[in-house]
Amino acid sequence: MCYHSVRLVDSRVEGARVLESELLAQRAVDVLSDHKALDIALIDISRTASFTDFFVIATAQSPLQFSALQDYLEKEFLPDGVELRHREGSGDNGWMLLDFGDLIVHVFSPDQRSYYRLEELWGRTSPVVRFAD
Repeated sequence: MCYHSVRLVDSRVEGARVLESELLAQRAVDVLSDHKALDIALIDISRTASFTDFFVIATAQSPLQFSALQDYLEKEFLPDGVELRHREGSGDNGWMLLDFGDLIVHVFSPDQRSYYRLEELWGRTSPVVRFAD
């Protein structure tokens, strides 16, 4: 299922905000999948964390793919006014964090992903949804 046509709107209602951030997270999954990221996982942490609503975690195969995935996500979200607030890491060191506010995207090399094990850490309190490659 593709969520690219969903437009985000401002809302003062907490439930609506989480729904909007869920649509944003699902769009991130679509973009990552369309551009060959591997082992994509979506974690709703809205009930256990105050700093964001969702994590999307994916694996990239090369430093070039890390950079491309960031570019594709930024281009997808920009028309809706969702901007990259902060980035940490790079493909050269095997991990990258992209903070879009209510959504944080983590991209890892296979080795770094098995080292950090975010799904295991956050999956203790929140369900992890995996998407087939």
